[in-house]
Amino acid sequence: MDPDPPLHETYKPLFANTKSNNDRPHVTVEERDLPSIDLSRLSQNEAEKEKCKEEIIRAAHEWGFFQVINHGISMELLEKLREEQVRVFNQPFQNKCREDKFLNFSAGSYRWGTPTATSLSQLSWSEAFHIPVTDISSSSMEAFATKVASLAQKLAGILAEKLGHKSSFFQESCLPSTCYLRLNRYPPCPIPLGIYGIMPHTDSDFITILHQDQVGGLRLAKDGKWVSVKPNPDAFFINIGDLFQAWSNGFYTSVEHCVVTHPTKERLSAAYFLCPSNETVIESCSKPSVYTKFSFREYRQKVQEDVRLYGYKVGLPRFLP
Repeated sequence: MDPDPPLHETYKPLFANTKSNNDRPHVTVEERDLPSIDLSRLSQNEAEKEKCKEEIIRAAHEWGFFQVINHGISMELLEKLREEQVRVFNQPFQNKCREDKFLNFSAGSYRWGTPTATSLSQLSWSEAFHIPVTDISSSSMEAFATKVASLAQKLAGILAEKLGHKSSFFQESCLPSTCYLRLNRYPPCPIPLGIYGIMPHTDSDFITILHQDQVGGLRLAKDGKWVSVKPNPDAFFINIGDLFQAWSNGFYTSVEHCVVTHPTKERLSAAYFLCPSNETVIESCSKPSVYTKFSFREYRQKVQEDVRLYGYKVGLPRFLP
């Protein structure tokens, strides 16, 4: 049985209407090195530790996206995670659609394509398992989630400290029961229409921690252009989410990013999302507030409503006064 989701068959009408329905603007892409931060310096003398923290803060403020090396997560664990991803995604498509029966994942965790897409610019050529951390049963996935959760809390604490706040907010609000691990697979896409692996978006969380393979395809918006991110097997890529941008009153930046497809190679990545409970109220930590306060539930509902109505997420602009 074929493991691939039926992307081509399902979205064939969008391919047929490409000339009349292709609303993707021309984009300029350049390859640039993201800020790279060696986290082992956090264990050195006080002066080096403070310099490392300042680099993290500057990258989160100016870029909203950076990479970290010497993060304390072994290549052995990352290789075990990759093997688990390959095993899971190689299951027959029909089994993945019944993930609660065949794969020990909670019902509804498997996603593919973009059900609301009305044009190619809204289509994501990918499949994924979006798994609550508390639902993970695989030992390699559990070990990975535990390690990256600790890393996310450490980074959140450093970023909060800059704003004069303690990390206890994130420790109390972002628990294993509220955070997610997402396993992504981007199948080869031989159709030469510039289709996204995942369409441009920002993340609806505080911090995302991503590990990707060597195929490449990740892009982010910077200074009015798309920047192509060079793969780095030794690094984790960190990006600021919408909630941190709102909480920091706009000091940290949630950056639009996307993945472009490869014509012959599949791409795998794993992401951890530092999320609060639905009841958590997100309020700017300084005044005057750029955004009106909102609960995480309100934010998610508004995102889902916009995607349903318009085919894309509006995000934080919905909460401007």
